[in-house]
Amino acid sequence: MRLAVLKERRAGETRVAATPETAKKLAALGCSVAIEAGAGAAAGYPDQLYADAGAEIAPDAEAALFGAGIVLKVRAPLGTGEGEIDELSLIHRGALLIGTLEAIANPERARAIASVGVDACSMELLPRTTRAQSMDVLSSQANLAGYRAVVEGAAAFDRAFPMLMTAAGTIPAANAFIMGAGVAGLQAIATARRLGARVSATDVRPAAKEEIKSLGASYVGYEDEESRAAQTSGGYAKAMSPEFLAKQAEVVAAHIAKQDIVVCTALVQGRRAPILVTEAMVASMKPGSIIVDIASDAGGNCALTRPGEVTVTANGVTILGHTNWPGRIANAASALYARNLLTFLTTFWDKEAQAPKLPEDDDLVRGVTITRNGAVVHPGLA
Repeated sequence: MRLAVLKERRAGETRVAATPETAKKLAALGCSVAIEAGAGAAAGYPDQLYADAGAEIAPDAEAALFGAGIVLKVRAPLGTGEGEIDELSLIHRGALLIGTLEAIANPERARAIASVGVDACSMELLPRTTRAQSMDVLSSQANLAGYRAVVEGAAAFDRAFPMLMTAAGTIPAANAFIMGAGVAGLQAIATARRLGARVSATDVRPAAKEEIKSLGASYVGYEDEESRAAQTSGGYAKAMSPEFLAKQAEVVAAHIAKQDIVVCTALVQGRRAPILVTEAMVASMKPGSIIVDIASDAGGNCALTRPGEVTVTANGVTILGHTNWPGRIANAASALYARNLLTFLTTFWDKEAQAPKLPEDDDLVRGVTITRNGAVVHPGLA
């Protein structure tokens, strides 16, 4: 079984879907691993490391994909008219494509993959169960995004995070407010606490309140019957009603005016990120305050976020709207992502056939499979 790992060509993507460590382990499964030249360069993995791990270094995408039965990607392959080459057309019919394909938000992408006869698994759709934890790409990448967000927020902040007592006087600790207490938010809380900030946080999900407090942060938020049912069976936050969001905004608005750092992490799978920080809230903040918007890829949680840009408002608030936050810590993010994919393949690997077998009745397989045998099969894309 030939397994190909392509260079990422979508704008701003610095990660890679296999590292030298996982390439060696994939080869041990019985795969012939082909890495497109330069695939790991942006993440700090030069071609020689892959070659030392026993992988073939292919000169281009076409050579890497020639005869490949498995294709690993971080982002979806480029289709017709999307970039320098049409990667999708180079993948062999019947091959298995695994990556974060963002198909729910881009249903036409799933149809394009099905039209070329490629079976595809979109790993961001993996159910959040105990069995799936070691394969959960959203969790591994969000964890690093939450860490990186606080580090970059601290770098942009022109005062100190911890309280500093000096002979010249005392500098008070920064006030950091984390909006959303999923994996990214909890890591942001922990990182801000380690840096010495006074940390508070909010989330619509009922279980989040205790998680926030367990990390030493204070909880801020509005609670009612709707918030008690604000989590899906898969562990994701549900979209909330306009009425609830309005009441939540009243509580949050008074709190945000006193904050130095606001980290926004709230996402709803397959939909635009909810607006949690309004223009009026930004206007109430002190000059020099920082808003870090991890949700910028999905439009942003702040009304003034410009995805991909750093913005300074009229009242001196800096908004970090970088996209692809995991890609800003590409080496570590690639290492975790590659292990997620390796675990998924290993779980469903048939040793005798030396190929993956994905049973259609398995809950994990059913959760991630978007195309099979030339058809779109995921219920979310029906």
